[in-house]
Amino acid sequence: MRYSYYPGCSSEATAKANAHSIEGVAKALDVQLEEIPDWNCCGATVASGVVGDFTQLVVTARNLAIAEAKGQDVVTGCSSCYMTLAVANKKFKEDEHFRTMANEALSAAGMQYNGTLQVRQFLDVIYNDVGLEKVAQKVKKPLKGLTVAGYVGCQTVRALPYEFDDPEQPVFMDRLIEALGATPADFPLRARCCGSSSTIPARDIVLDLGYKLFESASSGGAQVMVTPCPMCQLNLDAYQKLVNRKYGTSFNIPVLFFTQLMAVAFGLSPEAQALKYNIVSPHGALLQFAK
Repeated sequence: MRYSYYPGCSSEATAKANAHSIEGVAKALDVQLEEIPDWNCCGATVASGVVGDFTQLVVTARNLAIAEAKGQDVVTGCSSCYMTLAVANKKFKEDEHFRTMANEALSAAGMQYNGTLQVRQFLDVIYNDVGLEKVAQKVKKPLKGLTVAGYVGCQTVRALPYEFDDPEQPVFMDRLIEALGATPADFPLRARCCGSSSTIPARDIVLDLGYKLFESASSGGAQVMVTPCPMCQLNLDAYQKLVNRKYGTSFNIPVLFFTQLMAVAFGLSPEAQALKYNIVSPHGALLQFAK
């Protein structure tokens, strides 16, 4: 299985754990991710509010135009990147006026995009292309006794509603957790927003949302949370201590990328597990499984 891979900016900064674990898991599952050459930022989170939606979509589409030559599905491990790439791709496929205008803009760089690709989230590839049976076969350290809250977040399942997973009651993450030998937590808020980049202008909103997510996960018996989203992972990992300070709680729930949990269950190297990048230490919860 070959795909054109869009790493996204966070993979080189706050989400290095995502990048390293995706690389390790892909290799273990014989998934070949071919990085799009000279890719650029998709503009997720901030660009549309600064330069406008059209400009952001054209900037995003530049990556698709580069990838189109290979004709392979475009895969990303970032929920925000998935949303922007998928929305841009849908516009090119369905809106002739937009496609004409966007290609006129792309032509300034000698480019054109014809809307022939599919945009995928790595979780989608694992679930639908690789399959949970093969995932289970790769497990060397079944995560028996570990209860995991699968936090899908809001962007992945709502970028293209029902084309990825159910936008209100997503199931892919829980089924993957089960394939790794762990138990999915009863976690009704699995598709709620974490506040995204509102940490900058309105941190209290993010802390409130984080509190509700931790409370829900904790009530469901979660020892660990996993997510496909770098912004969700960052908010819940980096601000957990502030949530505890504000609400007088004592949450100590490690927040991992789902691919990190896969790397642990597969018995991959510490580099692939990338646990050293987590702020809330996962070593206690994963002591019996991780190297």
